[in-house]
Amino acid sequence: IVARPFAEVVPVGYAPGTPTPLVVLLHGYTATAAGQDAYFKLSALAQQRGFLLALPDGTIDRTGQHFWNATDACCGFGETVDDVAYLTAVIHDLQARFTVDPKRVFFVGHSNGGFMSYRMACDRSELIAGIVSLAGAVWADTAKCAPARPVNVLQVHGTLDAVIKYGGGAAQVGVPPHPGAETTVATWAGKNGCSGAALASIGGDLDLVIDLPLDETQREAFAGCPAGGAAELWRIRGGSHIPTFNRDWAGTVYTWLQAHPKP
Repeated sequence: IVARPFAEVVPVGYAPGTPTPLVVLLHGYTATAAGQDAYFKLSALAQQRGFLLALPDGTIDRTGQHFWNATDACCGFGETVDDVAYLTAVIHDLQARFTVDPKRVFFVGHSNGGFMSYRMACDRSELIAGIVSLAGAVWADTAKCAPARPVNVLQVHGTLDAVIKYGGGAAQVGVPPHPGAETTVATWAGKNGCSGAALASIGGDLDLVIDLPLDETQREAFAGCPAGGAAELWRIRGGSHIPTFNRDWAGTVYTWLQAHPKP
């Protein structure tokens, strides 16, 4: 933490001694925490909805780009930095200074940040209630993900994402492939112990993207998941890698997180 300080947002209504949710926002490859926050608009929402927000930055790789060392598919590409240890320290630092609700520690990540959110869910399931990943993916080798407890997982993914492909593929030439969005959610349904055999519609499709037809985001989930172990997919029909979200995006995502604490 001393070597890698991070920005934070403390809501004006924060009261010491009152358990307060914590959201950790993880940027994509080449991006920054500030840029990701400008895109997702979580700082303003933290003030409105009363949660703590952490805005850490990844380290800089040999090409000068910020990255998270998440999985072999994205985006350390041979780097050795231990971002699991760093982000665990971020959580512990905030827990030492604020009254963080232990049942409501969440990660939200985009692209490389989505991969890193899954990595944290795999490696630090005892700390994390849930994650939202936009265009991320879990390890292709599912043996590398061994959560000790269920973690609520929401995968949001555009069907026309040309960078982290909806159906799976390689983020760059010469790197291992990542699983697709549906496979990623199915992997987590298995890790969480869901009894449902496949993703199924849960209705309530959403209008979250400005330049796509109304209710473009389909909601599906696995049935029979234990408390604290939801496995859900929001499929953005025609969505790109960086969808143009409307003003409902941030609030809708946070509402989902708040509804999925640890039991």
